[in-house]
Amino acid sequence: LQTYIGNVLISVNPYRSLPIYTPEKVEEYHNCNFFAVKPHIYAIADDAYRSLRDRDRDQCILITGESGSGKTEASKLVMSYVAAVCSKGEEVDKVKEQLLQSNPVLEGNLGGGMAEPPPPTPEQLKLRQDCRHYGYLNRESAGLPGMDDAANFRAMQDAMRVIGFSPAEVTALLEVTAVVLKLGNVQLSSSYQASGMEACSITEPQELQEICELIGLDPSTLEQALCSRTVKARNEMVVTTLSVPQGYYGRDALAKNIYSRLFDWLVTRINTSIQVKTGKQRKVMGVLDIYGFEIFQDNGFEQFIINYCNEKLQQIFILMTLKEEQEEYVREGIKWSPVEFFDNTIICDLIENSKGGILAMLDEECLRPGVVNEDTFITKLNQLFATHKHYESKETQNARRVMDSSLPARCFRIHHYAGKVTYNVTGFIEKNNDLLFRDLSQAMWAARHMLLRSLFPEGDPQKVSLKLPPTAGFQFKASVATLMKNLYSKNPNYIRYRPWGGNPGSALVPTGPPQLTAALPRCIKPNESKAAMVFTPELVLAQARYLGLMENVRVRRVGYAFRQLYGSFLERYKMLSAHTWPRWAGSDREGAEVLLAELPYPPEELAFGHTKIFIRSPRSLFDLERRRQERIAQLATLIQKTFRGWRCRTQYQLMRKSQIIISAWFRGHTQKNKYKQMKHSALLIQAYARGWKVRRVYRRCFRSGASACLANFIYRRLVQKFLLGLQKNLPSMSVMDQTWPPAPYKFLTNANQELRSIFYRWKCKKYREQLTPQRRALLQTKLCASELFKDKKMLYSKRCRGWRLEGWWGGCSWQLVTTSIPSLQQPFHGEYLGLAQNPKYQKLHAVAKDKLVMADTVRKVNRASGKVSP
Repeated sequence: LQTYIGNVLISVNPYRSLPIYTPEKVEEYHNCNFFAVKPHIYAIADDAYRSLRDRDRDQCILITGESGSGKTEASKLVMSYVAAVCSKGEEVDKVKEQLLQSNPVLEGNLGGGMAEPPPPTPEQLKLRQDCRHYGYLNRESAGLPGMDDAANFRAMQDAMRVIGFSPAEVTALLEVTAVVLKLGNVQLSSSYQASGMEACSITEPQELQEICELIGLDPSTLEQALCSRTVKARNEMVVTTLSVPQGYYGRDALAKNIYSRLFDWLVTRINTSIQVKTGKQRKVMGVLDIYGFEIFQDNGFEQFIINYCNEKLQQIFILMTLKEEQEEYVREGIKWSPVEFFDNTIICDLIENSKGGILAMLDEECLRPGVVNEDTFITKLNQLFATHKHYESKETQNARRVMDSSLPARCFRIHHYAGKVTYNVTGFIEKNNDLLFRDLSQAMWAARHMLLRSLFPEGDPQKVSLKLPPTAGFQFKASVATLMKNLYSKNPNYIRYRPWGGNPGSALVPTGPPQLTAALPRCIKPNESKAAMVFTPELVLAQARYLGLMENVRVRRVGYAFRQLYGSFLERYKMLSAHTWPRWAGSDREGAEVLLAELPYPPEELAFGHTKIFIRSPRSLFDLERRRQERIAQLATLIQKTFRGWRCRTQYQLMRKSQIIISAWFRGHTQKNKYKQMKHSALLIQAYARGWKVRRVYRRCFRSGASACLANFIYRRLVQKFLLGLQKNLPSMSVMDQTWPPAPYKFLTNANQELRSIFYRWKCKKYREQLTPQRRALLQTKLCASELFKDKKMLYSKRCRGWRLEGWWGGCSWQLVTTSIPSLQQPFHGEYLGLAQNPKYQKLHAVAKDKLVMADTVRKVNRASGKVSP
């Protein structure tokens, strides 16, 4: 059963699966008007998603109701619908899948492993298959009827794989969970020290040994942390033993802290996987599924703080649907008859008041020195709230002379919005303190298990803090305050869920900063036995009354379904009137009045406030959206037509400009080709004319010796050219340089050879003139030696260049010839004297061994210049 009260969805839990959440239903509710289809959780999700996408507004869906009313299932349906209709893409699909798979992981079912690589077995985790073995688990039953534990665990495996948990992270997670289970089996026994003080010790060290093997810790360290406590007084450290109750308190506190911090780590790890990348626009859709209101036979500290949170959520619901709406009518000057409703602000103040609230008194008792117990706490509450109409206890009833046997002595009762709840104060102070001894934190920090070590950063000895940790009540109150602040942050005046009709494909332009919009599904529990097809009218009626649904119905009957600021309304619908489109020069209210005056709506459908326009019926709103979509289609057609005309004109102008340029270049090219052809013809005619003139003159002036004259002229010109070229390319003056330019023409070969000989003789003459008499004599000696030893000694090569004297020494010329001159670059041959067979040399060689060195005086002759150097 699902129905609406205005924008509030009322959903009754059927306690069985129904065929109304299929893909066909998703398509049916996708992009549909909120009130145009049957009430459904998909309609709430679709409207929130479209407001997020089209209006750029953060969304919040608050799902409230008692425990067992179907809140968690409703939140899953919302997330699955948003995942089905949102945009596609590889990254988007990955995040959607991770988001949907987060529920199986957060709901538990930890106890096995993943497929690749194999997970740790129960034996590796030191666990037993029987759940009854563990003190922290339900000893009465190992399973629930209709629940397939194996299938649930496989679903958890797949979910962790999709989210991106590594096998090492899964193993560490299972090991820490196993530690929590095994801590519940650590038993303590009482003993007494020599001083008579009570102490405790581990009864069975096997469980402790297995825990330490899992986390990599010395068993003696953990045993000391569980059985003793270190207290720092000034500059002294005092170790005190713990009694058995204190030891069990420390053990349970450690288990609760490990489990709580492990869950926080799990949430942080999932958020890290699905977080938006830096630099991208972030829009938020929050789905709040929080504890349901709890009324048990015996209610303790847990039920107290859970019901406090539900009171705060009920306060938000009242502000959104009742109080703020009626105050808005009065503020806007709309004629309105107030509807009475219960405001639970007085109950919230009773619990959370920082100076005189129940939580403040509880924290004060926990921090007060001396003997502190629940009796002093309940006594203080009775004194402080003796006259409060929503608080009562045995003492306050006695003071009012009221006889009520249902209220025990150590209990107090609060008149919540959902009914009266009696709380037993036993355990309030202990659970509110929930202190974890510093020794246990340091023991966890000393473990080699990286995940467990990261959960206890305060255990680092370098970061020891003497400040007391906040109490559980203070932490819960701060968390609730943060949640409320987050819900109010986007719109500090009021939070309202506004349904919008029309096609969500149209572009919507935000006219101001994004606002948080809240949807309000209210879940109803049809019976206490959680059975299908069982409806208890009394229970349903009680829930409808304390949830404020009756007052909400009365407000909606006489209220307005839609309201919006004049500026935003005019910006959205100004295209429906020719007077307001495209711009309105007057005030926003005048523009809205002119716009609506041209539309066929009766006066009772509209109300004009000071800053907002109010529309009573959703049908009128849907008609506005329909007209807007039709007008947008017309404007889009007009824009397309104008754009196509502009594009065609631009293309025509571009083509015309291109045609003009091409024509100009073509005409220029044609004229250039014509000019070149004319120029070629003129040159050809000129050449023929000049040739004709030359031939005519030649024939007139021709003689018989003209050919020989021309030949002689050409011959002399070639010889002149050859001699001038030879002048510029003469070889160097070195007597060793034999290069000579070749003859350019064959008829000049002999003359070229003769010139070469003359040049060499002249170069030799110049060289002789610069020789000194001593140098001349030396060269003559060398020449004689070469002639004597030629072909007679191996040291003289057969062919070697040198100078030969032509004629006698007196005034004769020198000529460069090839003769035998010793090569100074040949190696020294010392054996030619036969020293190796000389006895004296052999004796000297035997004494000196390898240190014998032969030396002689040589003179080096420079071949280029003939100079001698020692």
